[in-house]
Amino acid sequence: MAIQKGAGTVDINARRVINGKDADVIQLYPMKHEWAWEYYNAANANHWLPTEISMQLDIEQWKSPTALTEQERHAFETALGFFTTADSIAANNIVIATYRHITSPEIRMYLLRQGYEEAIHTHAYQYIVESLGMDEAKIFNMYRQNQAIYDKADFILTFNEGIFDKYFETGTFENDQKFLENMCVFSLILEGIFFYSSFAVIFGFQRQHKLTGSAEQIQYIMRDESMHLNFGIKLINTIKEENPELWTAEFQSRIVNLVKNAAKLEYEYAAEVFPEGIFGMNAAGFKQYIEHVADRRLERVGLPIQFHSANPFPWMSEAVDLSKEKNFFETRVTEYRTGGALKW
Repeated sequence: MAIQKGAGTVDINARRVINGKDADVIQLYPMKHEWAWEYYNAANANHWLPTEISMQLDIEQWKSPTALTEQERHAFETALGFFTTADSIAANNIVIATYRHITSPEIRMYLLRQGYEEAIHTHAYQYIVESLGMDEAKIFNMYRQNQAIYDKADFILTFNEGIFDKYFETGTFENDQKFLENMCVFSLILEGIFFYSSFAVIFGFQRQHKLTGSAEQIQYIMRDESMHLNFGIKLINTIKEENPELWTAEFQSRIVNLVKNAAKLEYEYAAEVFPEGIFGMNAAGFKQYIEHVADRRLERVGLPIQFHSANPFPWMSEAVDLSKEKNFFETRVTEYRTGGALKW
C-alpha cells in the first residue's frame, strides 16, 4: 500500500459505527465513540480468571451421594451445557462477523476485549467440568442432545447466516438492516434473554450454599455478559442515530416479534429442563421472569414493552450487583476490585 502524502488527520465526523468509508480503522484518535473506550477500560478493570476461584467445596458436594439431589445435578449439568454453546456462538459472532464490519476503531477495541472474555467464559466451564470430574463430552455436546438447547442455538444461528457470508458487505439499505438485525438478535436475545433462566438456576445453588465456587464463576460471567448487553444496546442505539432510515416501522415490528418468539423459546426451555421447578422457582415463575427481562430489553432500544410482567425473582438483581459482595465465599478474585472497578 502506497503512503498517501498530505492526507492529514482523520476527520472525527467521518467516524461511524458502520460504513465509515472515509475514516481510518487503524488510527484510534481522535475518538468519536468515546463511550466504547470507557467500556474497554471498565472491562479491563473487571478482569478475572476462573482458576483463581477455589472449587474444593464444589468437589466435595459433587462427590457426596447426599449433598445434591438428582434433579439438582441434572439442572446444573443442563445449564452448563447451554452456557458452553452460547458463549461459543457469541465468540464466533464477534470475531467472524461483527468485527470486520465495524469501522470505528474504539468500538473494535472493546470487541476484541469482549471476544477474549468469551474465551474466559469457556475456560470457566472447562474448569468446572474438569474440577468436578464431569463427562466433558456430555456437557460440551449437549446442544446436539437437548432439543430445547438446540432450538435456542438454531434460532440465533439462523440470523447469523447473512453476515457470516464472506461476500457480505454493509453499504446498502438491505445489508445495513441485516447487520442491525443481527446486532439486535445477538445483544437483546442471545446475551439479553437466553442466558437468564440458566443464570437464575445457578444463583439458586448459590443461595442454598451449594456449588459456590461454580456459582461464583457464573456470577462473574453474568457481570461480563451484563456489560456486553449494555455495550450492545449502546451500539444498536448509536447505529440508529447515525442511520435513522434503517429504523423503519416494519423493522421495529420485526424486532419486537423476534423478542416475543425468543421469550417463548426461553421459558419453554426452562419448563422442559426444570419441569418440577427448582429452589422455589417453577415454570410459571420462569415464564414471568423471562417476560420481565424481555420487556426491559425492548425498552432499552425504544421499542414498546409487550408483557408488563413484574420480576418474580428480585434476588436476581442482587446477584447481578457483584460490587456489593464482601469477599464472598472467601475467594481471592474480588481483590481485582480497585478504585471503582467491578462496575457494570
